[in-house]
Amino acid sequence: MVLRKQIPIVIRNEICRRWGRSVLSASKSIWNKNLVVTDLKVNNFYFQFKRYSATMSRQGIPVNEGVLLGIGNSLLDITVVTDEKFLQRFDLDANNAIIAGEKQKELYHAMVDEFEPSYLPGGATQNSIRVAQWLLGRPKATTFFGSVGNDRFAEILRTTAENVGVNVRYQVVDGMNTGRCGAVITGEDRSLVTELGAAEKFCAKYLDDADNWSLVEKAKYFYIGGFFLPVSMEAVLKLLKHAVETDKTVCMNLHATFLCKYFADPELNLMQYVDVLFGNGDEAAEFSKLMGFNASSVKEMALKTSQLPKLNQSRERIVVFTQGRDPTVIAKGGTVEEYKITPVEHDLIKDTNGCGDAFVGGFISQLAQDQPIATCLKCGFYASRVVIQYFGCSYPDEPDFK
Repeated sequence: MVLRKQIPIVIRNEICRRWGRSVLSASKSIWNKNLVVTDLKVNNFYFQFKRYSATMSRQGIPVNEGVLLGIGNSLLDITVVTDEKFLQRFDLDANNAIIAGEKQKELYHAMVDEFEPSYLPGGATQNSIRVAQWLLGRPKATTFFGSVGNDRFAEILRTTAENVGVNVRYQVVDGMNTGRCGAVITGEDRSLVTELGAAEKFCAKYLDDADNWSLVEKAKYFYIGGFFLPVSMEAVLKLLKHAVETDKTVCMNLHATFLCKYFADPELNLMQYVDVLFGNGDEAAEFSKLMGFNASSVKEMALKTSQLPKLNQSRERIVVFTQGRDPTVIAKGGTVEEYKITPVEHDLIKDTNGCGDAFVGGFISQLAQDQPIATCLKCGFYASRVVIQYFGCSYPDEPDFK
């Protein structure tokens, strides 16, 4: 804090001229202001001022409002920690993601009746956008589109996202419940079982609203997850075509093995739009099999995926395949590299559910600032290490990524 009586009037006047009077009074750091430190010399006096800017990222890089836009499923995560027997009871695999079927009909009742579950905001794409916003800091640097019911769960999702600074644009579907995702944690694995509810009713026409489309036009980076493809392919293609026509960056995520068929479908030909593709080793293998790649390693799979035809030739495709504790593989421009990770100590791990979403959020938060791949990857690793130490896709109030 700088007190007025400690500063000679001539110096105070010069400071006011350059900075405004607010720097002469005590100020309080709030979540949506980002710290900027500047040195100032006046009449041989040296001052260092700390101020907070709403137009820069936490790293002091100028960031435009609405630079990153995501579209996906808005879900409430219901999380329990259990054992292999519970998985077998509902025909679940330890590390997989599925849409709830007949065999999982009673799963959510069992989770609520037999455990004390935690309720957290979820939806893979929404999680990644929240993490990206948390790291960017600049209010409304991110926009998220999805659909919810007219219920209290929708308000939980909206409030959580808005509190970190996301510009939330939910389509509200009357007469349907907000979607939910059962996260069954066994050891370091998570099995996700989704009941989409209102999330599967998103309508592409919602994007045509003048206010909504203005946010699409404002965005420079788009993040679209595989989970949203069965919901509204029309909305996805509308955004993809806009991105190609206006030279914007498209990031997509395979998200689950059962969704790889959409990315491999020759009629849809989604890969021609993709600038950055995320996935894990299992998804990479499934996608490669569907594409007919003659590839035996994740590195080969990533390389072949990066070389698929692409409409926008202004930038080379980046393919990022994670492998849990094994090295992350990145392919770009005919080269492929492995990046070792530093595993989190077992006793610090709370929940792996949001780890992959956090990695993507960290990566794209730096991509949206035009940072190099090494920095994007570093931030992805940082975000995943933080979130894995919390239940659900949660994080502390302030990141300390450097």
